[in-house]
Amino acid sequence: MAIRTIVAEDEELILRNLVKKIQAVDPIFEIVDTATDGATALRLLESSPIDLLITDIHMPVIDGLELIRQAHLKFPNIHKVIISGYNDFEYARHALKHEVVDYLLKPVKPSELELVLGTIKIKMSQEQEARGAAKAAKLDNHTYTPDEIVQSVQLFLKNNYAKELNLEEIARAYNFNSSYLTKIFIKHAGEPPSKYLIRLRISEAKRLLDQEKSWSIKEIGERVGYADPYYFSRMFKQATGMTPSEYRGKSG
Repeated sequence: MAIRTIVAEDEELILRNLVKKIQAVDPIFEIVDTATDGATALRLLESSPIDLLITDIHMPVIDGLELIRQAHLKFPNIHKVIISGYNDFEYARHALKHEVVDYLLKPVKPSELELVLGTIKIKMSQEQEARGAAKAAKLDNHTYTPDEIVQSVQLFLKNNYAKELNLEEIARAYNFNSSYLTKIFIKHAGEPPSKYLIRLRISEAKRLLDQEKSWSIKEIGERVGYADPYYFSRMFKQATGMTPSEYRGKSG
């Protein structure tokens, strides 16, 4: 899988260096084209399918904020990253309204770029899996019932609970919004998908706490989809009435 990328930056030297840094991080990010002004970047987005747009905020003709606004309206599935030499929260706030993945300051540090691109890679992998689950529900031109769609989503969650999941992306794969998915999920499964996912994660966490005595609480949290150990402990206590440490002490 290649992640088709356009980089927009009005300073040629910075543009070339940025392209080199992106390619050094992971060759899966294929630089399809570059642009030195926002209007050219927008035309490039319109001319071929693009997965990722990386743009400076301060661009001639059309600035970066207007570029990502139009990209968000016309191509909502494109991932977007803003780069700027200005440490200004107001810019970041405007950018985040248009679902920008991240906001990086110049000069872009390779470690920060690697983190952002890694996040995008994970998100795209999840989106691909979600689309695969949706296609599985449409085999042989069969129109599946809401109950069968819920079963398909349940299977997807069972197979992917350890990953960072986005309900909106999963619902979009079935061509409807998260509100409708939640509605049919409650009707046919008796609970919203978010609670179903929590039950899967906590159930597996309890099993690991019982069986993997050498693993730390942090490791177990990561294994079940909670990268933040404090959030994992909070969710575990809400579900069981005990912290993971207390549960392990009681069972051990």
